[in-house]
Amino acid sequence: MSSIDSEQEPVTMIAALVSLSGKIAPIAAIAVFMAPIPTIRQISATRSVGSMPLLPYSSMIANGFLWFVYGALLEEQAVIIPNTFGMLLGAIYFAVFRQHCPKLASNLPGSLHNHIQAIAMIIGTTMLIYFILPTKSAADLIGKAGVTICMIMFASPLVALKAVLDTKSAKSIPLPFTLACLLNCALWSIFGLFEMKDFNIYFPNLVGFACGLAQLALKLIYGDGPAVLPK
Repeated sequence: MSSIDSEQEPVTMIAALVSLSGKIAPIAAIAVFMAPIPTIRQISATRSVGSMPLLPYSSMIANGFLWFVYGALLEEQAVIIPNTFGMLLGAIYFAVFRQHCPKLASNLPGSLHNHIQAIAMIIGTTMLIYFILPTKSAADLIGKAGVTICMIMFASPLVALKAVLDTKSAKSIPLPFTLACLLNCALWSIFGLFEMKDFNIYFPNLVGFACGLAQLALKLIYGDGPAVLPK
């Protein structure tokens, strides 16, 4: 093997990894959106949301809608398709959570009404931007909003951090969602950075990967032990 071939081999491997990431990333994104299904089934079975936050599901609706519109502006099917699933599944999760959530709950964080207002405001504002601004300006603004909401969605299980530390139990952190987020964020970070070269794609996923590692660490340290508050 010549020295030129030796130098080209790592480059070829990286290119293959980027290409593979681009093919798997949309599937991984759908897997992320499906990951809460066991948690939602548990909520339905027990008819209780316990200390779980609503934020992962309300942010999933807003996040899915923003990225659906962003993908439509860029005419990028890899962004449109998974986020259509995310938006619809988020709405289903939200409905189930709402059905079994105490009406006066205020630790979701905030109240149920606050979440509904926030979702309506984000959808309404996004539609105004889509119809009023030129395509490039609209994509830039909606992309930046998507970055913010995406990071909130990935970090949302950490809302329960105080409860985890107080109870010495990480039961409120959904493991399927955390593992799916880690894989998804790794793939989109690679694809967004090296292929799409789109800050709006790779940056929130790098942050999401870091949040996923933090959640996994809490899960490994505390597990699903009995959530007994210290006396």
